[in-house]
Amino acid sequence: MKFAIIKERKNPPDRRVVFSPEKLAEARMQFPDAEFIVEASEVRIFPDAAYRALGFEVTDDVSSADVMLGVKEVPIEALIPNKKYFFFSHTIKKQPYNRGLLQAIIENNIELFDHETIVKKSGARLIGFGRYAGLVGAYNGFRGLGLRDHLYKLPKVEALSDLNAVKAELDKIKVPNIKILLSGTGKVAYGAKEILDHLQIKEVSDALYLTSEFTEPVYCMVDVMEYNKRKDGKVGNKQQFYKDPTGYESNFMAYAKATDLFIAGHFYGNNAPYLYTREDAKSPEFRINFVADISCDIDGPIASTIRPSTIANPFYGYDAKNENEVAFDATGAISVMAVDNLPCELPKDASEGFGDMFLDNVIPAFFNGDERGILKRAKVTSNRRLTERFSYLQSYLDGH
Repeated sequence: MKFAIIKERKNPPDRRVVFSPEKLAEARMQFPDAEFIVEASEVRIFPDAAYRALGFEVTDDVSSADVMLGVKEVPIEALIPNKKYFFFSHTIKKQPYNRGLLQAIIENNIELFDHETIVKKSGARLIGFGRYAGLVGAYNGFRGLGLRDHLYKLPKVEALSDLNAVKAELDKIKVPNIKILLSGTGKVAYGAKEILDHLQIKEVSDALYLTSEFTEPVYCMVDVMEYNKRKDGKVGNKQQFYKDPTGYESNFMAYAKATDLFIAGHFYGNNAPYLYTREDAKSPEFRINFVADISCDIDGPIASTIRPSTIANPFYGYDAKNENEVAFDATGAISVMAVDNLPCELPKDASEGFGDMFLDNVIPAFFNGDERGILKRAKVTSNRRLTERFSYLQSYLDGH
């Protein structure tokens, strides 16, 4: 079996890669029947020379490989027919802008394995960049706060070499006496928590958070059952909520009245109640004045997130009264950080962490008969059609 690390061709350029040179050497050692080649790239965080130094062939032509390993969407014109491809296709939620890509994958008889579909039997994701989105998103929140309120100046993450350098910058700042809410309990939220804990900000219970003011910065980490409640007043159930959230309503305003900085690291499911609406944000009791929205669902559960922002321009302001965008430091505005490709700012660490997960969970499946069913569950297309697990995409594929 021959694997190729492919060049990232999407714009803006993404410097991440599935395997660092060292991790690829580890894969070669663990699986002597596997052959690995690397497509030459001028944007990758690890230079071609680093792969060559470890004995890997670096070439402009990887068409001899069976399995193509990438990060972002492969442009239609760069797809090689009759191959297996791994990348984030951004099609499995029926994203309209990538329908043509999925159609081209089918037409080219490509077996697509979307990184998002690499899951355990339970449906829990096995690989991803969530931790790094959380780390960068939380850092960006504090960076924006410092810029807006003229407290301190933090450099952009993309200007720093790695996570250690990020944490070294945070060691130089003093966080003001604010209350911080962190939503979520997954990899994204725990990445953000890593930043809060590094800053030695005290974590408090939601009961204390909602009823007290403090003489130091504090944070509270909340899950869906804290900021949603059953409409009938009965005790909520998390699994029931995930299956059918229609019997629930938002309880988020209790937190919005007590929070200065909101770091949104939650997963938002279809039909779940919005955390806060545009009307909620108009309330005189609404205290949140900065939102680091790592989840970045546009015009959805967080009313102030009206568009994604960019690494180049990560901040904007939301005028709750007029429901429109203003300068991020405008008086009375809710400042918003809603970068939707945060891990790109930390390409070295993100790539190394991703490679660990990929080597542990995916590569073995090619050599052990897929004993855990990982490849079977992850396969989106095969033999010029959708697999049964992803048959729900047929109407989207047909253009309906």
